[in-house]
Amino acid sequence: MIRQIIAILLILIGLSVQAQEFKASISVSASELEGTDRRIFEELQQGLYEFVNERAWTNYTFAPEERIECSFMLSLSNRISGSEYEGRLNVVFRRPVFQTSYETPMFNYIDKDIRIKYDMGEPLNYSDNSYTSSVTSLFAYYIYIILGLDFDSFSPNGGTPFYQKAQNIVNSAQSSVEKGWKSFESQRNRYWLVENLLNSSYSSARQFIYKYHRRGLDVMSNNLEMGRGTITEALEDLRKANRAKPGLYLVSVILDTKREEIGNIFKEASPMDKTRALNILTEIDPANSSSYQRLFATEN
Repeated sequence: MIRQIIAILLILIGLSVQAQEFKASISVSASELEGTDRRIFEELQQGLYEFVNERAWTNYTFAPEERIECSFMLSLSNRISGSEYEGRLNVVFRRPVFQTSYETPMFNYIDKDIRIKYDMGEPLNYSDNSYTSSVTSLFAYYIYIILGLDFDSFSPNGGTPFYQKAQNIVNSAQSSVEKGWKSFESQRNRYWLVENLLNSSYSSARQFIYKYHRRGLDVMSNNLEMGRGTITEALEDLRKANRAKPGLYLVSVILDTKREEIGNIFKEASPMDKTRALNILTEIDPANSSSYQRLFATEN
């Protein structure tokens, strides 16, 4: 009987390990703050590492080699009170491309409206259905955004359940004092990022995510021209979303992440494909038209 119980526990432990989805690096920097015990930031960094990497965020089983690699760089620059801090958070997520050693940038985002509260020894509690902590709600929000983008890149609209969880966090945070959660504070914040992702009026932007990655990049190792042609079609989807709302925040987030990569993809394209892609990008991202001209230029 004891052996059976041990066997069951081992199986459950094994399932728990497999369910962990992330292999994330976490850094907490507070070099600009003076007169503060550095141990609090070391403790916060370790706590966040365990929070992200040791928690099961989905009902799916991830093999160790399938875990999502990403990084969170939290830089605290201002101490508001004894346990409240302001700063910025840089979130970076890259996805492997099929049959290559290349990893494509999926999300490279700087959140400049960070305000958190943390005391030494404080447990990092979290619930999907309530705003329990400014720290854990912030990180959970971006975890779900990353999961949504990852699943969207493998199946059409596959990330919807995770964006909905991110939106639940936004809704729970409406009574909080922290910035970045409310629609009226800015047109370019956490509220609007997930709103754009779930808004059916801009669904073609998510079609871009799937088509660009699964039917574009993932086939380029076997058929370069077919993959690049599909990526051109994906850019048309992005243009459709931008025409629905010129200057759409989600489009700018995607292009800020993808601009250099798109340039590399079309650098050696045919003049016709290059011109078509350049016309689309110049329309939806006019402020960076000169950058696309430079990126698309073939080196002699």
